[in-house]
Amino acid sequence: MAASGKNPKKRNSLAGKSTGTSRSAKYFASNPEAREKKNEYNKEYHQSTERKKYRAELNAANRSNPNGKSEDKSHTKSGKLVNENQSANRKRNGRGGTPKRK
Repeated sequence: MAASGKNPKKRNSLAGKSTGTSRSAKYFASNPEAREKKNEYNKEYHQSTERKKYRAELNAANRSNPNGKSEDKSHTKSGKLVNENQSANRKRNGRGGTPKRK
């Protein structure tokens, strides 16, 4: 795979660097010890059998009932996964708000 642009040897110089503008991204960029602690926690958390099982269920749902155009998987009150328009799903689950499941 060849890189394009002015310098063909240089690919994405920002890959793997924290360049976010959110408050937490700025905090972890300026506190490497805290970022390391967070990454250790996340590594342990995502290796747990519960998270692996959850990811397997989501992958199976996506294989058996793929998302259509402009659709997301949405969690219902009963715990089922259904396809739903991504705009409606993300609107209802609001940024920073408490999720209001259907």
